[in-house]
Amino acid sequence: MKHPQFENEHFYHIYNRGVEKRDIFIDKNDYLRFLEGLKEFNNPEMVTLRDPPPYRGLTSVRKKLVRIHAFCLMPNHFHLLLEQIADNGIPLFMQKLGTGYTMYFNLVNQRVGGLFQGTFKAKIIENETYLMHLLRYIHLNPIELVEAKWKEKGIAWKKVKKILDNYQWSSHHDYLGKTEVKPLYRGLTSDSENIVSTDFLGGLLDGPSGYEDFLKSWVAADLHEIIDLIME
Repeated sequence: MKHPQFENEHFYHIYNRGVEKRDIFIDKNDYLRFLEGLKEFNNPEMVTLRDPPPYRGLTSVRKKLVRIHAFCLMPNHFHLLLEQIADNGIPLFMQKLGTGYTMYFNLVNQRVGGLFQGTFKAKIIENETYLMHLLRYIHLNPIELVEAKWKEKGIAWKKVKKILDNYQWSSHHDYLGKTEVKPLYRGLTSDSENIVSTDFLGGLLDGPSGYEDFLKSWVAADLHEIIDLIME
């Protein structure tokens, strides 16, 4: 896939998966390491993360390449909703993130070679409708781990809520405005909110209650709105 021309103050759907569709996250340390990378590599300076666990925690970043508005990590792929805020910010950030995580993963698992299915994939978000549907799509991804056919067969909101509330590896909890130690990454540091910027999209949704209503209103018919943004 040819990347779009990355421009500052534009939003992009960034995603990738494991080579041969293999798992890229095997245990909680892998998820935590990737999240550490989301925060530490969002920096124009050279950053070296300590090799594998014990996990050293998330630390603050003074300058940023991108704003991370949403993320979801799945066993064999990830989704990011990024806004570029520095020239060449997204390519630099993703190069550092992908290389750093691959080096970590290969060291831990005693393997060599590429981990991801080529370079990261990117789609520019050209209007607010796409933007809001994409936020919802990213956060609803974990449902597939429990109900693979939910888009076709439907699923009750009560079950959806339970799945999402129990899933540790997305920014869903940030948009709910939860301050209790729920996701593991939030329990490791008091400033985990620095990973994700929820102000803009959360404001469009009228806060946590509006966000939850937005998720609840999802129906299969809405899928056509972002069909070209979804990973093949």
